[in-house]
Amino acid sequence: MVRKILHIDMDAFYASVEQRDFPQYRGKPLVVGGPPNSRGVVCAASYEARKFGVRSAMPCSQASRLCPEAIFVTPRFSVYREISNVIRNIFLEYTDYVEMLSLDEAFLDVTENKLEIPYATEVAKSIRARIRQETELTASAGVGINKFTAKVATDLKKPDGLTVIRPEDTETFVASLDVGLFPGIGKVTLKKMHALGIYTGADLRNRSAEFLVRNFGKAGRWYYSISRGIDTRPVIPHRIRKSLGAESTFESDLSREEDLLSELREIAEELERRLSAKSFPARTLTLKIKFSDFTLKTRSRTLSIPPSRSKEFFDLGKELLEEFLIGDGAVVSPIRLLGLSLSHPESDSQNEEEFAGSLFPETG
Repeated sequence: MVRKILHIDMDAFYASVEQRDFPQYRGKPLVVGGPPNSRGVVCAASYEARKFGVRSAMPCSQASRLCPEAIFVTPRFSVYREISNVIRNIFLEYTDYVEMLSLDEAFLDVTENKLEIPYATEVAKSIRARIRQETELTASAGVGINKFTAKVATDLKKPDGLTVIRPEDTETFVASLDVGLFPGIGKVTLKKMHALGIYTGADLRNRSAEFLVRNFGKAGRWYYSISRGIDTRPVIPHRIRKSLGAESTFESDLSREEDLLSELREIAEELERRLSAKSFPARTLTLKIKFSDFTLKTRSRTLSIPPSRSKEFFDLGKELLEEFLIGDGAVVSPIRLLGLSLSHPESDSQNEEEFAGSLFPETG
């Protein structure tokens, strides 16, 4: 059976919510994050700000330089979560196969939908109309036979767009794509592909599996498949949480133990708050440190009983931090970020995705 997959992505979600709720921000370059001259990062940028090159995860200081006229606002995550729940409930009226990737993005399998709408395109149109009606926000959507084509299709017509890739057009569509548009191909991989003469999906498809594995490792097999429009990943309704974390990027680099411990205590308290809202009895605590030169280090400790209180997180985090201290109570190199996360012993505790729930999120 040919699957009918939707990818739906809210347009500049955080920024659009702020512009909806505060009319004075509409039509103006808006940055959610800040303050502008801080070490914090951009959570989201309105399309007016994006015209100046402002992007999510960019340092706020850089965003301010690119767009001096930008308005910086503090994120309101409780509001964003409430709206996300409304959107998810709309999805569930059409199908139970909803895989939420974040507050503002999801895959839906509508091969068989609850309303028995025969065409996936019509389902996408209906969902987008419902979102606009109930939230006064816009969403872009892509329709394809798998996750890969649906995701790429969504990105082609943002904001407020709908792109449909019919089954019979899938291979031609993928062949025509710039490989830079393929999800998961970053700057480093793209540069390597260009050096090998690979610029389009067709170029990628013309390379053998052996060639791609030799040059790109395990990812080569994935590139071999998607260049042919093949993606067998199912839409997973209930994602299994592997970790829960909190982190903070400091206004200025910290070197003194007392300053770092003060920040660590706040992070531990935030982690307890987040844990109290989730059921996640994990036994491994990981300390994440990012130094001033952006070098990343982690240290982990697995306990026999899952920790659950901020004091436990702080005490263990302090022990792990002491590995980086020198005799005078300072660290070997100034630190720009600290994070704590909980995970299960069998999971990869050094995966940066564990810290997706940061105090100052780097995506949005």
